[in-house]
Amino acid sequence: METRAGYSILFIGDIVGEAGRAAVRALLPDLINSLRIDFVIANCENAAAGRGITPKITEDLFGFGVDVLTSGNHIWDRQEIVPYIKNESRLLRPANYPRSTPGSGHGIFGDGKGIQIGVFNLCGKLFMDSFECPFNYALNLIEELSMHTNLIILDFHAEASSEKIAMGWYLDGKVSAVLGTHTHVQTADERILPNGTAYITDVGMTGSMDSVIGMDKEKSIKRFLTLMPQRLEPADKNISLNGVIVELDTLTGKGISIRRVTIPYN
Repeated sequence: METRAGYSILFIGDIVGEAGRAAVRALLPDLINSLRIDFVIANCENAAAGRGITPKITEDLFGFGVDVLTSGNHIWDRQEIVPYIKNESRLLRPANYPRSTPGSGHGIFGDGKGIQIGVFNLCGKLFMDSFECPFNYALNLIEELSMHTNLIILDFHAEASSEKIAMGWYLDGKVSAVLGTHTHVQTADERILPNGTAYITDVGMTGSMDSVIGMDKEKSIKRFLTLMPQRLEPADKNISLNGVIVELDTLTGKGISIRRVTIPYN
């Protein structure tokens, strides 16, 4: 296996709707080339009109240059994904769903250059569904993944910043990166923790900045004002791709640097 320092992973924040997909399609190929990105991970759980993902959209995102797709609590919002995820190892659902749930929450993925990347996906418990304890699951998965590679990335899909920060400290030195998703608001706390784990509370989203976390702002405001259900739809103005670039040392598996990226699309 090739070993070298300075291995760059781009993690793209939650892709929201058609506009978010268009941004990935338009921007990702140039980003890979200009920033010398070695591996691309993206969270896709809102890619189909803001809720869930379909097999076709999954294939499209792989075609745009994404290597692995992670997700979260909206992964099952499109029923057609259920049979598909059983046979597509590059599409991950949170590992702490019940063991009988279709699909997988972790995997080892090659980059075509001799490097293997371990990726796993967990959901938090605070203000979320009744997922099994992500902290206990994390250690078991890390033990399995570390038998194959020292480059291990966690997408921690959680609501509470406190739970994400706790997970970062809990796994410091055990994984290469703990990257938060779900809230769609990019945080400014990216850092390399003392034992070498790259961390950020939330990488943000790829979608409309003129919105309420990606969705039409007028309908979102109306829901708050009336407490009545609204059919929310993704907004399509002022689109940006948000994420982070994590640079890793392949010899140690530790983070060298982490930096936020925000790239306007239209």
